[in-house]
Amino acid sequence: MGALMFLIGVLMLPAVSISWIYGENSAPLAISAAISVFLGLVFFFSFAKYDQLIRKREGYLIVALSWVIMSLFGMLPFLLSEEITSLSDAVFETVSGLTTTGASILNDIEAMPKGLLFWRSMTQWIGGLGIIVLTVAIFPLLGIGGSELFVAESPGPTSDKVHPRISETAKRLWYIYVGLTALATLAYWIGGMTFYDAINHGLTTMATGGFSTKNASMAYYDSAFIQYAAVFFMFLAGTNFTLIYFGLVGRFSRIVKSDEFKAYSGAVILLTLGLFVGIFFNSDNGVELSFRKASFQVVSLITTTGFVTDDYTQYGKGISYICFMMLFLGGSAGSTAGGIKFIRHVTFLKNSWLEFKRIVHPRAIVPLIINGERVTGRIINNIMNFLLIYLSTFVGGSLAISLLGYDLSTSLGAVATCLGNVGPAIGEVGPVDNFAFFSPAAKYILSFLMLLGRLELFTILILFTPFFWRAN
Repeated sequence: MGALMFLIGVLMLPAVSISWIYGENSAPLAISAAISVFLGLVFFFSFAKYDQLIRKREGYLIVALSWVIMSLFGMLPFLLSEEITSLSDAVFETVSGLTTTGASILNDIEAMPKGLLFWRSMTQWIGGLGIIVLTVAIFPLLGIGGSELFVAESPGPTSDKVHPRISETAKRLWYIYVGLTALATLAYWIGGMTFYDAINHGLTTMATGGFSTKNASMAYYDSAFIQYAAVFFMFLAGTNFTLIYFGLVGRFSRIVKSDEFKAYSGAVILLTLGLFVGIFFNSDNGVELSFRKASFQVVSLITTTGFVTDDYTQYGKGISYICFMMLFLGGSAGSTAGGIKFIRHVTFLKNSWLEFKRIVHPRAIVPLIINGERVTGRIINNIMNFLLIYLSTFVGGSLAISLLGYDLSTSLGAVATCLGNVGPAIGEVGPVDNFAFFSPAAKYILSFLMLLGRLELFTILILFTPFFWRAN
């Protein structure tokens, strides 16, 4: 935890520099960085002499506490600058950033200091990198959420991974993440954004976060080049990063045999065509503009990025319903995207289809094959339990928000988008709205749901079980 506090403080320094360059008051960011670095060093050296053995139980606790620690220290710049005065608002905005949800309580983003907006974008970039390392290096070792399904493509202690050592794996994935962020920034800059805006949008695109420096999000840039560039990089960000690695080193067979990547790509294509037809026949947009709006919104929602170029609720309830359902898809496992993830959908659908065959032939052995390999019953049970808990959490969260006085559509939309780490939804939290009107209690509930969804449910929920805390 001490090392993490120190790292958060160091990562605030670029935002301090931005404030100084634009002649703003950099004291809030500098003080926040100093507090984080100082306390981090105190914690680190105070406990460095103790036993450092990390078992599975400690692993769960460290993963959960990491996001709590990042949220507590990450919100300091907002509070110290007094740009956000409410504790619930600061918690919501910071958690939304670190979980790469992209939901915001800010009514006038463009009025915020540039240094603070840069730190806001950095929280998403930090969260995106963190979730990659967790999902492809840590989660498989802990056995969280059926992550063993993609351990064949993801790094870990076996010979056919990116690298047998987790530290080397994290390093190589970091190189890819930084490289793609730089390319996205360059593309946005070439497309006409200022360098400052290009950096911010590059950070939040590859993190599938969706925070923007503009009130209108990507709709501010009426540029086909910028919006298509965003679609391309959002799609990459929603792809398993180890598949990107295999593609870079020429091992294309790993991509071809990936059932999840085929399902992910197919869903993007089919949903884009569906939305294109709906937008084209329900508006006066031409073919190209209809296709651009459709492809952008589909990729933005599926990858849980949450950038906006259009208000999809204006095209009728059918389009709104399709967009709402996309909140439950999520990108690929091992990507920066949130949500349920396509590997779980593929497993569920394949297993459900095979169940009909098992009913007809009760004595037959009908194995479930994913990516050319047999999936064990334990993993199938794990995924089925995950989907059931996810649905139960969605229902319970929606009930809690509605009991606080909000209409059903808004409650369902807010919970679905926060649990799936998406951003825009339906009701009063549509693509052109924000979350400022929610009460403090609702914001804390939604913040908890963001963390819950980002950390694959089990990581946090297991901390509330009595047997987790027993000595044996």
